[in-house]
Amino acid sequence: MSNRFNKAALVAGTFMAGALIATPAVEQDAGDGVDDGSDDARIIVTGSRIQQRNVDTAAPIAVVEAEEFSLSGTVNVENVINQLPQVVPGFTSNSNNPGTGTSTLNLRGLGSTRTLVLVNGRRWLSYDTAQIVDLNTIPQFLLESVDVVTGGASAVYGSDAMSGVVNFNLKQVDGIELGGQYSITEEGDGDRYQIYGAIGTSFDDGRGSATVFAEYYNRSSVFQGDRDFSFFALGGESFGLNQLQFGSSTLPNGVIRYFGDGDLTGTDFAANRAVVFDDTPGDFRTRTGDTYNYAPVNYLQIPQERYLIGGFADYEFADGHRAYTEVAFVNNRVAQELAATPVTGTFNVSMDILQQFLSAGDFAQIQQLNDTETDGDPDNISLFLQRRTVETGARNSLDERNAFRVLAGVTGDITDNLTYDAYYMYARTRNANVQQGNISRSAFQAGLDGTGTTINVFGPGTLTPDMVAAISIQAQNGDISTVEIASASVSGFLGNVFGAGDLGFAIGAEYRGVGSQFIPDTALSSGDVIGFNAGDATAGSYNVKEIFAEVNLPIYDNGTQRLEVTGAARYSDYSLDRVGGVWTYAGGVEFDVVPSVKLRGQYQRAVRAPNVGELFGGQAIGFPGVTDPCSTAAAAADPTITQLCIATGVPAGSVGDPGIQLNAQIPALFGGNPNLGEETSDSWTIGVVLQPDFLPGLTITADYFDIKIDGAIAAIGLQTGFDLCFNEIQDLSDPICQPYTNVRNAAGQITVDNPPLVSTANIAELGVSGVDLQINYTTSVPFSLMTGDGESSFDVMFLGTWTNDSYFRPIVTRPDTFECAGRFGANCGEPTASYKWTSRFSWNDGPLTTSVRWRHLSSVADNDEDVDYAAFGGVENIPAYDLIDLTLSYEANENLTLSFGVSNLFNTLPNAPEFAAGDIFVANTDANNGLLLGDNQEQANTYPSTYDVLGRDFFASVALKF
Repeated sequence: MSNRFNKAALVAGTFMAGALIATPAVEQDAGDGVDDGSDDARIIVTGSRIQQRNVDTAAPIAVVEAEEFSLSGTVNVENVINQLPQVVPGFTSNSNNPGTGTSTLNLRGLGSTRTLVLVNGRRWLSYDTAQIVDLNTIPQFLLESVDVVTGGASAVYGSDAMSGVVNFNLKQVDGIELGGQYSITEEGDGDRYQIYGAIGTSFDDGRGSATVFAEYYNRSSVFQGDRDFSFFALGGESFGLNQLQFGSSTLPNGVIRYFGDGDLTGTDFAANRAVVFDDTPGDFRTRTGDTYNYAPVNYLQIPQERYLIGGFADYEFADGHRAYTEVAFVNNRVAQELAATPVTGTFNVSMDILQQFLSAGDFAQIQQLNDTETDGDPDNISLFLQRRTVETGARNSLDERNAFRVLAGVTGDITDNLTYDAYYMYARTRNANVQQGNISRSAFQAGLDGTGTTINVFGPGTLTPDMVAAISIQAQNGDISTVEIASASVSGFLGNVFGAGDLGFAIGAEYRGVGSQFIPDTALSSGDVIGFNAGDATAGSYNVKEIFAEVNLPIYDNGTQRLEVTGAARYSDYSLDRVGGVWTYAGGVEFDVVPSVKLRGQYQRAVRAPNVGELFGGQAIGFPGVTDPCSTAAAAADPTITQLCIATGVPAGSVGDPGIQLNAQIPALFGGNPNLGEETSDSWTIGVVLQPDFLPGLTITADYFDIKIDGAIAAIGLQTGFDLCFNEIQDLSDPICQPYTNVRNAAGQITVDNPPLVSTANIAELGVSGVDLQINYTTSVPFSLMTGDGESSFDVMFLGTWTNDSYFRPIVTRPDTFECAGRFGANCGEPTASYKWTSRFSWNDGPLTTSVRWRHLSSVADNDEDVDYAAFGGVENIPAYDLIDLTLSYEANENLTLSFGVSNLFNTLPNAPEFAAGDIFVANTDANNGLLLGDNQEQANTYPSTYDVLGRDFFASVALKF
């Protein structure tokens, strides 16, 4: 049985990025925070709204300091965040197809819609109807730190905080900061450069302060054809073939498919085969193994151009009362590029046009086909055509996103122990998407039947510029997403209840409104476009009114031992009928056993309301990579499946014929469901913090986590439905089987003319558990090359995650449960290593810092139990993976810092395929190093968001402060 359930569908639109840490990355615990020596010093800790007098927290919080971004040589925050062991990468700068031109954050692999992203403790910009934050909009050069909280936090922050919260803290600037960075690969391509500046000052005798900032960033493209390992599209293993140059069956030469049960005598039309036009226009032959290599023109690194400006200010308008504001604007341009449009389908073709462009002998064969296989209309013939329109050039999709966010608020002291805060925020993102390289289906048809500009698709390079102009069509989409928030809270301390410290609390209310719309042009919404996916308009909005409360209650403190409990609750009233009013809540405990040992634990109940896209998404055609069960040899060998295939419209003689499936992708219709309810999650964390007295400078934290999500919103994916219907249920009257009946054409194929409907429901279950381990150690070294005092320091950071299990149940009413820890592939998607860590070793010698980062992923195995990829020259197990980075940073003086670094120092890449005896087959040699994948790849013959695809990379940066 084929078990190709797809976890990617369960976290759809949610593939994301995560967060790495480095030398400065620390666990947020006692002694690591701000301390001005005053008992009344107050700070805000991510994961709570209470202004606390210490940074102790029941929930584990990992902190990525700003220095990690400069040491890693990154400009986009995704490049650091993706390395955090808590994260399974989603869409990144290497995600072309699939990809959206965005960078998203996906904690624990549970999906970016279930990860809440904050900036300065408040919600940020979303970019589409899924209401996900694009990390490209966050100014990396202003980061002070990034806090990563594990587990649900809906009781504190509201919907979406199911797997955790990532809070980007921006710094205020005092003076002038200028800087820039340039990066380039060893191949001399993929260069990136950044220029930024920020000015900050105080005014009116320190009562007010303001910071303004601006940045320009540019990233060049790299194509799959620029690297040997990705130049050819590899595959074939799932069809029982040795891994080979697989490609597409839609060729630039043009193909006519023939679906007859027997050979057409005296012609090149063989049973259930096709004819392909030779390089001599007008001449065709029986097609054999012809394929088109679509890979070279796909991006391996997508190009990007970004302008970012903004500022924030505050002013003490009365003693103890301050007004504040934040403003940001981002213009971000990214592109996606695919091979030239593959046109497939049944078209009515004029016999006069065929006679004009075909050789006399081949036209005679078409006449015979017309006489024997069709109605014999002397003027027209219905043909199933496949033609790659390379004359129009590659398909290109350019997204230009303009986003702004404004926030204004007031905060102040009510009494010495009570503080208030109230603010209003509005954010809006508009995306204009322009597509080039599309083909108009109606114009293509008109060019074949003689009602429009005549076109010649019967051979390579036969479309003239006038023909290209006649059938080409530019398409446009628009997206608008808005978020509106009004929030007010009071926090403070109410007295020493048990003699162990003041009781801390926070209460408040919040209103949040979200809205999104997708606006396609008429060509896209009508389905006339061939090239990029069509789509219908989507629009919707909803709001939620909330009240919340938190409490921190110290129970016991004798100076050596300390016990504190925490609690939080939130009531949310959604305008969505199927959600309505919901409660979320949390409870935690911290216990200092001795000063050097702390125990902590927390439970959280969280919710996520469906987003606008999930609720109101218009129906759109997509092309998922799946296998039609009726096209496999297993179908022909199983009488029950054979009869099911026939009942769904496959001709009896065609069951098991690979020709039933035209490509590795099958069209399907996707859309929203306004009857969705909320998702709920339960998360537990239990941990220990060790700071041994016998080894000053050492901190060790270990935290067990367990997160389970019920009622997860998911589609019964196309492959999932196929597998259940044909291999398990085997009853076409079952609701799961209904989408796959009455959708095939006369040849038994599923085409864009009548695709099956794939919808969403609260049907799935997700879960993950494991242990996070972090070690930080700092010590002095009695040796120095750069200073006269003979001392330097040495820092070690280790952050690792052991993922015990990462499972999903696509349909909770069925027994299928898929384990993805240590797995990758069709079911699990992106590799989820059981062991993942990042570590940094830094030597700080006066003005010079030398730092080495080591990133590690344990081996992962393909999750498809039906195909032994290794038996066909492919990869069944990706081996353990290690990357080493090196950085030198030199503080020339108090104003100038210079940095130079090398990423992927040892140039670890998938090796180029070695073709056997000049043939298209890939030689199964050790040189392929386990990273070179075929049918079980995501894109570019690997998983480019997890494994580096650019190779050794150099960067240099300069930072000025005045």
